Amino acid sequence: MTDHRLELKRRTLLMTTAAMAASVMFPERVFAQAAPRKGGVFSVHYGAEQRQLNPSLQASTGVYIIGGKIQEPLVDLDAKGDPVGVLAERWEATPDGKTITFHLRRNVNWHDGKPFTSADVQFTAMAMWKKILNYGSTLQLFLTAVDTPDAHTAIFRYERPMPLGLLLRALPDLGYISPKHLYETGDIRQNPVNLAPIGTGPFKFVQYERGQHVIADRNPNYWRADAPYLDRIVWRVITDRSAAAAQLEAGQLHYSPFSGITLSDIARLAKDPRFVVSTKGNEGNARTNTLEFNFRRKELSDIRVRRAIAHAINVPFFIDNFLGTFAKLGTGPVPSVSTDFYPADNGPQYPYDKAKAARLLDEAGYKAGAGGTRFSVRLLPAPWGEDISLWSTFVQQALGEVGIRVEVVRNDGAGFLKQVYADHAFDLATGWHQYRNDPAVSTTVWYRSGQPVGAPWTNQWGWTDPEMDRIIDDAATEIDPAKRKALYAQFQQRANSELPIWTPIEQIFVTTISAKARNHSNTPRWGSSSWHDLWLAE
Repeated sequence: MTDHRLELKRRTLLMTTAAMAASVMFPERVFAQAAPRKGGVFSVHYGAEQRQLNPSLQASTGVYIIGGKIQEPLVDLDAKGDPVGVLAERWEATPDGKTITFHLRRNVNWHDGKPFTSADVQFTAMAMWKKILNYGSTLQLFLTAVDTPDAHTAIFRYERPMPLGLLLRALPDLGYISPKHLYETGDIRQNPVNLAPIGTGPFKFVQYERGQHVIADRNPNYWRADAPYLDRIVWRVITDRSAAAAQLEAGQLHYSPFSGITLSDIARLAKDPRFVVSTKGNEGNARTNTLEFNFRRKELSDIRVRRAIAHAINVPFFIDNFLGTFAKLGTGPVPSVSTDFYPADNGPQYPYDKAKAARLLDEAGYKAGAGGTRFSVRLLPAPWGEDISLWSTFVQQALGEVGIRVEVVRNDGAGFLKQVYADHAFDLATGWHQYRNDPAVSTTVWYRSGQPVGAPWTNQWGWTDPEMDRIIDDAATEIDPAKRKALYAQFQQRANSELPIWTPIEQIFVTTISAKARNHSNTPRWGSSSWHDLWLAE
């Protein structure tokens, strides 16, 4: 995007952000209807394929949006954000925090007719969560065994204490169960069931046509009485955000999740009574925009260079002119919405100071050469949202002003994940970090060393810090809430000091959904939830 086009985009967003703010900040409209209506096809905008549909193996809203309707977790969140049983009915922990017992729901079957048992929980926890799942590997680092004294009891054994509150906050995202009988032989990662999932959920997988759609139909044998209401869900692959907005207006789509369309289209549809535009239902998925550094690149392994890059970017200007009301200045990986863990002291911050950036680069030995260039880098933006694309272009322009030439390399979702997290073929990357209620769920894994190569949204930066590892491990195994909060204050301060990742912007996702939809946005992670109670009015 040229400077001229970026300026046009800025002016457009300035004119629309106020209207958007007015629409989504008020409580959504209330629709009166006597009883839920059965039937209907619900069409969903699916903006970026990840070539993975199993949430036991890849924690991501792009996986949950489909897999969370087909497979189920042990625990989810209710309307108030409190843990509620799904495949687990109840649970208890020993005082030392080293043993947590789940009592499983009876008379639940997999979509192929096989019974769901504790053996499925044991297999999934030990072979998937602990070894493969991107956030699960850190969360379950000290899990040593899962005992199955009977078909409906799973006893988790830990080497170090597992705070029960932490585990319950994590399981809605990191507690999906897969069928052991379909995964126990062969390479789990290459299992074809990953693209044709078998679950216990309200909808059964029908078809995945790459680049076109994913289809799931009503599970007639679902364990919840009278659920689900919908006959079918169709996720339509639409990478062009403007095209997705046009299909919403034409009635071909009902829902665009996770800020999936352009900011200007969100603002326009917010004024259309046929739609509800809101941040409601996304409270459990607060996010920060990121700038990620590859330490394998000599220049970026120097803390002076990373700090210079942060000082070179005018973040308040970007927020004010491109994101508006729905973003604020970030202060670290634990965002301000985390009332339980946000610290009083966030550690070093990096206000815009172009002169300081230049001095730091000079000190690091990277003086401006011919044409003012110090060195060049490749920046890979994630293709998840318009703000990431705009942020990448803004970073490119800002760093160019201090002599760092930036080549922006754009990929589809699968290509981005492979190049950054498996091949490490990047210098800088931009995307979203999603905070899920507790730092140990999906945040500390970005900083803990020893992550499996290829695990998305984990520490693949080539950065190892034993002190950070110690803080993370101690916090994840500390039962005392006050001590846990103090440890996460240390985590925040060290993350901001060492800066392996920079999290300069906080946001909450925006939902755009048809006014015909009922029982939507009624949990803090609704886009990722099962939709067993979702229905369409005529």
